[in-house]
Amino acid sequence: MTLSTDRVLAGVCGGIADFIGWEPRAVRLLWLGLSFVSCGLGFGVYTVLAIAMPRPER
Repeated sequence: MTLSTDRVLAGVCGGIADFIGWEPRAVRLLWLGLSFVSCGLGFGVYTVLAIAMPRPER
């Protein structure tokens, strides 16, 4: 799993969508909904993944 070139912020949701075969927009909406429900926990997880996930090869 790598960061996506189809990015809005860092490419985390796009990379996850590529990995599981979903539409990036669906992963972004799911992440946004879960972040609000979990009182912002998703924003911290997103930050950690943006740092930890490898960059795509060119």
